[in-house]
Amino acid sequence: MSARTVLAAAALLLTLAAAPPAPPDTDTGAGAAGTDREAAPPPRTVSGWLPYWDQEAAYATALRHKDQLHTVSPFWYEAKADGSVLPHRGAGDRKVIDGLREAGIKVVPTVHERMAPGRLAALVTDPERRTAHVDALVRTVRSRAYDGIDIDYETHAPTPEAEYRRVRAGYAEFITALCRRLHADRKLCVTTVSPQARGNGRIWDYRRLGAASDRLRIMAYNLHWAGGEPGPISSPDWYEDILAHATRLVPREKIEMALPAYGWDWPVAGSGKRERARHVTSKSGEELRRKVGARYRLDPASKTPHFTYTEGTGAAKRRREVWYQDARGTAAHLPVLRKYGVRHTAIWALNFEDPALWRTLARG
Repeated sequence: MSARTVLAAAALLLTLAAAPPAPPDTDTGAGAAGTDREAAPPPRTVSGWLPYWDQEAAYATALRHKDQLHTVSPFWYEAKADGSVLPHRGAGDRKVIDGLREAGIKVVPTVHERMAPGRLAALVTDPERRTAHVDALVRTVRSRAYDGIDIDYETHAPTPEAEYRRVRAGYAEFITALCRRLHADRKLCVTTVSPQARGNGRIWDYRRLGAASDRLRIMAYNLHWAGGEPGPISSPDWYEDILAHATRLVPREKIEMALPAYGWDWPVAGSGKRERARHVTSKSGEELRRKVGARYRLDPASKTPHFTYTEGTGAAKRRREVWYQDARGTAAHLPVLRKYGVRHTAIWALNFEDPALWRTLARG
């Protein structure tokens, strides 16, 4: 399970057309330099998801960093098993859309799903239902001044072995058809996928999805997740595996490496029945560390901050282990991106991040 599904639950949690839109990375956003001696502004290379459950604060964060943000994807819509697309609270907020676009930021809302097992697979493998769903998504994009759409569908990932190739192909057909329709409207088509590393992520046909999409966002987090054992959210070695594979199948300029601005707070094993970890943002994780008086430690292997602490008293006393990510840790991960020529990043999610992360990303 990805961070996206967990957070949504916890917080409430090409075939290109003849005239496709300009590639996303051609937008420098800040305008011409005032004099010939002034350096041109660097291209905007950062995208960020905007969580609807923290909309006002995340929107304010986006505007504060408008010179770095290429795209904002409000987490606004949910696809249902019948092919419909339903809005979350605050979806389509014109103040947010207009404010972001006036700041030169592209608005590409995210559509996610939380379907029961097998429902998404059935939707994308039935040609008629698939076409009807594409129609619903195109209507959603046309309903506001959106610059495109981001598709983040994940429940097909645990497809049984006997069905996996058919579902994989059906999902690729779905994305290809959707991107073709969006490009005809001169809109961006973004596809969010899980990492393909260490045996995971096989449901995604990276080559076909990368060919169809303007950006392929790789969710480079949840190396250790809320329902598993404590450990780092990501690591440079893992990024090496992810990008060595992805750059063989997808053009580097289309890859967007989505970085974590959050973490998990696990109960230490032996404290009873396995419980899911609590979610922390980068900011709240650091605040917790200071509150409990834990020493700052950066794991030498994963370059990820972590600490332990004790909560409760008496029989309810238990130890907990927290792993999260901050600007210092991210700085140690970015050399892997540079090695593979991947300069586009995304943040899960806006207003979760260590404030120093923006300076780190600006340095690349």
